[in-house]
Amino acid sequence: MHEDFARNLRLLCSYYRSVAEVCRRLEINRPQFNRYLSGRYRPSAHTLRRFCAFFGVEEHEILMPSAQFERLVQVRPRAAAPAAGEAPEAAHLAHLKDIGSDGLDKYLGYYFETYLSMACPGQLLRTLVCLEKRDGRVYYQRTERLIEHPREKAYHGIYRGLAHFLTDRIFLTDYETLTGLEMTQTILFPSFKNRVTRLTGLKLGVSGSGERMPCCARVVYEYLGQTIDVRRALRLCGLYALDDERVDEATRRAVNNDIAPGEWHFRARY
Repeated sequence: MHEDFARNLRLLCSYYRSVAEVCRRLEINRPQFNRYLSGRYRPSAHTLRRFCAFFGVEEHEILMPSAQFERLVQVRPRAAAPAAGEAPEAAHLAHLKDIGSDGLDKYLGYYFETYLSMACPGQLLRTLVCLEKRDGRVYYQRTERLIEHPREKAYHGIYRGLAHFLTDRIFLTDYETLTGLEMTQTILFPSFKNRVTRLTGLKLGVSGSGERMPCCARVVYEYLGQTIDVRRALRLCGLYALDDERVDEATRRAVNNDIAPGEWHFRARY
């Protein structure tokens, strides 16, 4: 029997909401953990090190006589236990940050984003997108500029989100910050050239009309540079007719939402 170790382990668990939460955070089987709590088994050296790292104690401390260990824990400052809502998702999100930020440095900067408008069918929408890196993550802002009537002031919709680079695809996820009523997701083909010029892919979102219908559209990102005149760029954003020559022909063709014979899914194109 390992009574002192078991009592010490139960004491440490008492600082959490439940034993189930501890097991979930440690990613350990509950029946196996119960054996340690009962004192019938003592964990392997590797598992013991995991326990100590999780609870913030030393190996020799957790094996102390229980009365001595309790006095030690009572007088030692303890960090607040992480909020239950952070687990287990927090670890996975941290892992996504680590694996999804590398490779995006060459894509930082400003872009014109062009696609067939979901709110105004039959028209092209050009927005301004800026990707920037802060604290090891790549954030972006997408700005829509819409003028519904010639005499009215332009409306600017602001979307903010995160970018990830996973296995040669760029994933963008954002939300509309002014009303909080919409999110969009975009997947882009990266440019494998030394110089980034254009990126193509698919955008999934919800139309801004009353029906709020989920839509998918082909999209083109045209690279502008890392330093631009933002006000002038925003003046070039907005709605365009399908045959407007201010949008180049290659972009108009690339955002055409047709499905070729033999295609079973709506697919992005290079």
